[in-house]
Amino acid sequence: MAQGKYFGTDGIRGAANGAVLNPGTIVRIGLATAQVVKQRCGHATPSVVIGKDPRLSGYMIESALQSAFTSMGFTVLLVGPLPTPAVAMLTRSLRCDVGVMITASHNPYEDNGIKLFTPDGIKANGAMVAAIEALVETNGQIELAHADHLGKAERLEDAVGRYMEYVKTSVPGNLRFDGLKVALDCANGAAYKIAPRIFWELGAEVVKTGVAPDGFNINHQCGATHPATVAALVKDSGAHVGLAFDGDADRLIMCDEHGTVLDGDTILAAMAQHLHRQGKLQGGAVVATVMSNLGLEEFLGGMGLKLIRTPVGDHYVEAAMREHGCNLGGEQSGHLIFRDFATTGDGMLAALQVLAFLQEQGRPASSLATLFTPWPQRLENIKLPAGTDAAAVLASSAVQAAIASANTALGTEGRTLVRKSGTEPLIRVMVEARTQAAMDAQLQAISQAVRAAV
Repeated sequence: MAQGKYFGTDGIRGAANGAVLNPGTIVRIGLATAQVVKQRCGHATPSVVIGKDPRLSGYMIESALQSAFTSMGFTVLLVGPLPTPAVAMLTRSLRCDVGVMITASHNPYEDNGIKLFTPDGIKANGAMVAAIEALVETNGQIELAHADHLGKAERLEDAVGRYMEYVKTSVPGNLRFDGLKVALDCANGAAYKIAPRIFWELGAEVVKTGVAPDGFNINHQCGATHPATVAALVKDSGAHVGLAFDGDADRLIMCDEHGTVLDGDTILAAMAQHLHRQGKLQGGAVVATVMSNLGLEEFLGGMGLKLIRTPVGDHYVEAAMREHGCNLGGEQSGHLIFRDFATTGDGMLAALQVLAFLQEQGRPASSLATLFTPWPQRLENIKLPAGTDAAAVLASSAVQAAIASANTALGTEGRTLVRKSGTEPLIRVMVEARTQAAMDAQLQAISQAVRAAV
């Protein structure tokens, strides 16, 4: 998505009931979105599907958006707690004019956010987002519906079943996971009911954690951003594999039967090799972001494949996949896009693809851990005090000098990436090098410069 005052790397995100995500501003965002969508679709009775994760603030945001869209004459389909990719799929399959997911993804419960989807299930960006931003920012004229053309809201009762069947049909119909013990960590998030049901229905024995959301515990020491929890569950239960999702279930991080964590790069390597050998990998490449490890790039190069890099954000990955005709892409953080089946990152669909591959090959999950040797890489997140101008920090002479010095020292044997987070008040410092010592030294130098500038 475009970067603006409201929209960041992955939609709108911020403190619940804060400067942006308060009822008044949310209504304004909803009205602006509805007006832009109406101008684009030309329908007399446009429709929107609205989903959410289980955060407490989701009730407030859902109500505000429902009010905004019905006042603009929209039919509003409420689906309740569902994964983000489910909203993308339903937007497409229900022929809605826009999809809205209320979530702050991997952030803690204090935050929330809004992700928008176009009618084809792709994250909104470019001109659409710019038009919404302009209407909200300038307090532009909103054309409310006449009293006899107000919209209605209704609950879509079979939304869960629709999504579950969609995900299950991404693998062969005769595939069963009988005899497979799967450990699930649903992050007390949107997948807390759906994920255990999907894997149980396909025959797996399921052990689970992170399935008791209370509005406050989403992502708290669990899920894809805290894989130690599912790794411990695997070892304690003797599971064959562990699957950890984030709060809105568009990410997957795995661990093998020994509790070794398998990130998005490892999963991309495994599935690229598998699809390439089957002649099913399209575009002669895999799409990933600037965060993906150089070891992955070397591994793909050994098969004659390219790694196409994009800025951070799965919507950038998806756009590049369409541009280059690729059907596999994703992020190290676990957003994985199988373009043959989905238009956005989908943790459960990705998990089924990997487990189907392992089951068909008769391979343990630990076989993935040795596919390639990652270069030493570390990401350090430096928290910004309220009101800090991240751009000014990054542009400071000391920070720029530290980055330049690191790049000179590393040469072709490493790289740096220093950027403002698009989802949290952080500056992210990533350094990757051929050796651990070189990586540690340059990471420390850049991080110290950033902290001093902050």
